[in-house]
Amino acid sequence: MRLAVHVSGDGPRTAVLIHGMMSDHRAWHRVGSELREAGYRVVAVDLAGHGASPRSRRYSPRGWADDVVETLEPVLDGSPDLIMGHSLGGLVASLVAERFGARAAVYVDPAFAFPRGIRGVALKTMFTLAPRPSAWMLRKLNPRWGEDDVALERATLRLWDKRTILGFVNTRPLRSPRKLVAPSLVILAERSLLIGARDVERMRRDGMTVRIVPGAGHTVFRDDHGGFMELVNDWLDRHLPTSVVE
Repeated sequence: MRLAVHVSGDGPRTAVLIHGMMSDHRAWHRVGSELREAGYRVVAVDLAGHGASPRSRRYSPRGWADDVVETLEPVLDGSPDLIMGHSLGGLVASLVAERFGARAAVYVDPAFAFPRGIRGVALKTMFTLAPRPSAWMLRKLNPRWGEDDVALERATLRLWDKRTILGFVNTRPLRSPRKLVAPSLVILAERSLLIGARDVERMRRDGMTVRIVPGAGHTVFRDDHGGFMELVNDWLDRHLPTSVVE
C-alpha cells in the first residue's frame, strides 16, 4: 500500500519519522522543524489507518512496515541517516531500519513489549472501548502539552481508523530487535506505557542505549521537547561523528 508521505527540507542528510497509533506525521512538527534547521531532509509518513493514508483491511506490525518500505523506496536516495519512531511507530521503525540499513535509529517509548496479565487486558480494553478523547480529556491526560498539540491530536483522532487496534491482538511481534543494524537509542517516559524494567535490561544487554526522561509521559517529545532533543542531539553527535545536528 502506498502511504501519504510528507517531505520537507533539502539538507544533505535524511531523517525518516514514523508516528504512533492514533496520530499522524503532524505529531513531529517541532522535532521535524529542528531537524530541518540542522540540515536534514525530513521524510514523515502517515501509517495505514492514520492521517491522509488509506485504511487497510488487516493491520499488523509487519504490514505497516511493508507499507513504509514500499512507499519510501522511490523517495529515499540510499539508506537514511536517521530513522525515528514513537510507540507503534517505534516498532515499525525497527523493522524498516533493518530493511533500509539506517545509519542511526531512535525509538521513543516504543511498542517493544506489552504489559502482561490484568494490566495488559485493561490497556487493550481501554483502547478498544474508550471514545475518542475530548480536548478537556487530552489536557487532563497530557498536562504538559500546549494548545497546539491538543488541537493537532484532536485533528488526527478524527482521521484515525480505530480498527488499527486489531494490529495489537497478537502481542508476540511486539519485541525489540535482537540484532542491531545501527546504533540505537531508546528514549522512555518516566513511567513507560509499555516498557518495564525487564525490557530495559534486555534492550541494554542487546546493545541498545536506553535513556529515561524524568516527568515525561508516553509522548516524550511533546512533554519535554527540550530534554528530548538534547538527548537526541548529544547521542547523534557521538554516534554519527560528522553529524550536522548541533
